[in-house]
Amino acid sequence: MSETTRQAHWQSVYTSKADDSVSWFEAEPAVSLALIDLVGTPPDAAVIDVGGGASRLVDRLLERGFGDVTVLDLSAAALDVARARLGAGAARVQWIVGDVTTWEPARRYALWHDRAALHFLTDPADRAAYFARLRRALLPDGHAIIATFAPDGPARCSGLPVQRYDADSLGAALGPEFELLDSRRHTHVTPAGVEQRFHFGAFRRRPVSAP
Repeated sequence: MSETTRQAHWQSVYTSKADDSVSWFEAEPAVSLALIDLVGTPPDAAVIDVGGGASRLVDRLLERGFGDVTVLDLSAAALDVARARLGAGAARVQWIVGDVTTWEPARRYALWHDRAALHFLTDPADRAAYFARLRRALLPDGHAIIATFAPDGPARCSGLPVQRYDADSLGAALGPEFELLDSRRHTHVTPAGVEQRFHFGAFRRRPVSAP
């Protein structure tokens, strides 16, 4: 799927549905927050939420005192929902409308968070582009928290096919530069009451060894 097609798809989703009615909606991003606590990301660290859209994670990070938060998403409509919800607090966040496969990071981050963006990249070239951007954006000794559908999770979401992962396959995709710190399964219940199996992985980027 091309970048233009992806962007049109997600714009359509967020202009035709309430953000709390989509299947991936969660009122509290409990697993993400638990893993952020586990890896020890301090509130003064630079954090990026990739594919964050209208997620409530940004709200919770601001409540916890995080002061350097970026949200990247394909859909301007999704980001508009989050901005409207935050009100004046939206000014404390950097909002980027862009496709992670073509986005060029202008800076580096201590934490890369992605819940349910990577698994929509079913083309190997798109996946390679995603991981290339992750490496450009993440500081040495930084952390990546990535959630996807688990191997026994749905094969499709929002009408699109997905690539499912477990700890081994996600670790292999990231490569030996990344150390797995935590792997956990999570059953997400959609607003319609359907159970979806997710896998969350927390990784540390190994610091570059001195020559």
